[in-house]
Amino acid sequence: MNSIQSILEQYGVMILDGAMATELERSGADLNDSLWSARLLKEDPEAIQQVHYRYFEAGADCAITASYQATIPGFVQRGWSEQEAKELIRRSVQIAIEARDTFWTDYTNSENNNFAAQKFPNQLDNESVRATSRPRPLVAASVGPYGAYLADGSEYRGDYKLNEQQLVEFHAPRIRELIEAGADILACETIPCLIEAKAIVTVLQQFPGVQAWFSFSGKDNEHISSGERAADCAAWLDSYEQVAAIGINCTALEYIPALISTMHAQTTKPILVYPNSGEQYDPATKTWHGSSCTQDYGQQAQDWYARGARLIGGCCRTTPADIASVRQVLRTK
Repeated sequence: MNSIQSILEQYGVMILDGAMATELERSGADLNDSLWSARLLKEDPEAIQQVHYRYFEAGADCAITASYQATIPGFVQRGWSEQEAKELIRRSVQIAIEARDTFWTDYTNSENNNFAAQKFPNQLDNESVRATSRPRPLVAASVGPYGAYLADGSEYRGDYKLNEQQLVEFHAPRIRELIEAGADILACETIPCLIEAKAIVTVLQQFPGVQAWFSFSGKDNEHISSGERAADCAAWLDSYEQVAAIGINCTALEYIPALISTMHAQTTKPILVYPNSGEQYDPATKTWHGSSCTQDYGQQAQDWYARGARLIGGCCRTTPADIASVRQVLRTK
C-alpha cells in the first residue's frame, strides 16, 4: 500500500489537493455556517465527492477529507445524535475513498489502454499493463484544531485556555472514527499551538501503526499562530515515529519560504506546505479580501521544493488549476 514514504521514494514529491470550500462555493454551496463544509456531509455528499475527483484529475496524490470542522459536539449542537455525528465523521472518509477508487479505475483504464495501444496492440486486455506515471492516491483524514470547532477564528490564535488532557479528550473520539473509517493517514492541520500537537500525539499513541502529518498555521516568518517558534515545534515532533511529516498550512504565501527553511533545519521528517492563495482572511467577518498572488503557484512551489518541502499543495482559495500547475512544474510525465 502507498504511504508518504513510498511515494516520496518513487516520485520525489507528493502533491496534495487544494481548497475544498472554495470549490464547493464555486459550485453554489453556501458555507456560511459553523460546520462549514462539514454540513454538506449530510446535505450534499455528492458535491464533496466531485471536488475530490477534480483534484485527482488535476494531479493530486492525496485527498484531504471534509472533516476539518466535523466533530461530535459540533454535530450534536446542531441537533444530530452522537451516533449520527460519528456516522457523518466516518462518511467524510468514505466519500474520499469512493472518489479515489472511481478516479483510479478511470485513470488506470485510460492509461493502460493508451499504453497498450502503442506497445501491445494485440493485448489490450493484458492486466499486467499498469500505469506508472503517478501513485495511487492516498486519503488523509482532516483533523482540524479545537479552534475550528469553536468557529471563532481561534485556530489562528491558539488561545483556548484548555490543558493538554482536555485537548486529548476532545480529539480522541473523532480520531477513532476517522481511523476506523479507513483513512490512509491523518492530516492534523492548521494547528495553532504546540500543546495541541502534543495532545494529538498522545491520542495517536492509542493507535499503534497509524501515522499523521502535523501542519501548523503560521503568523510570520518564524512563529506559528500562538507565537511559539516553528523550529521548536518541528524539533519536538521529530522523535515520534507516528509523525509522518511536519509543516505549515493555511498561512500567507509571504511567510512560507522562511518557515520551510526554519522547520527543515530541525527535523529529518519530510516537510509539507500548503498555503493560502494570497488573499487575506478576516476571522471576525469570515470574509476574504485583497487579491491572490500574481506569481504562478507552480513556480512558487518550485521554490518551496528547492528549500526542502516534499509534500506540496494548497489551502484556502486555491483551486484545481493551482494543483495542476504544481504537478506540471514538479512532476512531468
